[in-house]
Amino acid sequence: MSIQTADFSPIKHLFEPNLLDEIQRVGIHKKVAKGELMIDIGESIKHIPLILDGVIKIVREDDSGDELLLYFVEFGNTCAMTLNCCLDQSKSEIRALCESDVSLIMIPVNLMDLWLTKYKSWRTFIFENFQNRLNEMLKAIDALTFLKLDDRLRNYLEEKVKHTNDNKLHITHLEIATDLNSSRVVISRLLKQLENEGLLKLGRNTISLLN
Repeated sequence: MSIQTADFSPIKHLFEPNLLDEIQRVGIHKKVAKGELMIDIGESIKHIPLILDGVIKIVREDDSGDELLLYFVEFGNTCAMTLNCCLDQSKSEIRALCESDVSLIMIPVNLMDLWLTKYKSWRTFIFENFQNRLNEMLKAIDALTFLKLDDRLRNYLEEKVKHTNDNKLHITHLEIATDLNSSRVVISRLLKQLENEGLLKLGRNTISLLN
């Protein structure tokens, strides 16, 4: 898709005009539907994704094949794990899934180092994304270590509502269990408990937060 069709308004404040001109010249505008896989584990990374609209979920897989949610990437950001693979020229260690319809610009990885030395705004953008994603992963580790599953579930639902800007989540109990590295039976029991406490209402593949 032509880069000229992209709406640059979400990121205009992030980059200097000359860099925006370069992004428009070399970037590829792409739209990906909700639920689609963007990057899989073991794939070679050829482009840096710059999110214009939508949310991407980043998950890691353990040796037994179970997935663990690391963080979400929203508009105006990129994936730090992807950047790390670009620096190391290594294969992807994460799986990126579209939580919603996503609009993004794909920037060739060979420009990453060049732009780091050429543009101050690009350096700031890259370092801030590393820091923000590191903070989110530390929060995920803290949650796994110190929080009970019911607390992690509440935090997860609140985070999903924040990203979707909608109190009604269209999600299955199995999807939640996968993200939280639990079982569907346990998650269903905890969701029913939260419903009995008046914190949410369960529907067919929907969860509506009430408070």
